[in-house]
Amino acid sequence: MFYYVKGPVAHIAPYLAVIDCGGVGYACHTTANTLSYLKKGEVAKLYTYLHVREELFDLYGFSTEEERSCFELLIGVSGVGPKAALSILSATSPEGLAMSIITGDEKALTVAQGIGKKIAQRIILELKDKLAKGQLGTSAGGEQYGGTGVTIIPENKSTEAAAALAVLGYSQAEIAVALKGVDMESQKLEEIIRQALKRMVK
Repeated sequence: MFYYVKGPVAHIAPYLAVIDCGGVGYACHTTANTLSYLKKGEVAKLYTYLHVREELFDLYGFSTEEERSCFELLIGVSGVGPKAALSILSATSPEGLAMSIITGDEKALTVAQGIGKKIAQRIILELKDKLAKGQLGTSAGGEQYGGTGVTIIPENKSTEAAAALAVLGYSQAEIAVALKGVDMESQKLEEIIRQALKRMVK
């Protein structure tokens, strides 16, 4: 319904930002990361997601499309609601979340308030499974076996970075362009992903 809202920041509270759009204040539930970029009275643009349940309509807003994509992925996991998703994305960046999923690092998820070991394991399991089945895109360098549609991802920086970007919702073509020419040898995986993301938003 809403792709984004843009206007002066009218109010800021924990996990909430109100954006004034033509005299109408849109209350956007958001993350601590997004709030860190906002200042009251300054114009902001938040990419939105409208969450509908029963008779409630809750609007969520994020400073980047990657953060919004991660939010949508997280609430698609059984047992993970919007509150838990915001908590996770307040404790880590989109690239950090993608790395946690690809590397199976449940400890990186449990640092988020209210996220226990079982929920962290479920997030990693379900999102890895979606990636393997190609539902989040096919990573560059992956191989498919036996016509099953399962993508086997070799363990090296290039393919791990590609898989992490696929988690964020980018296509194989976009990933190939973003990673072309990036120094894979001397940089850490998170920095490789960060550079690729910067290229995509240019």
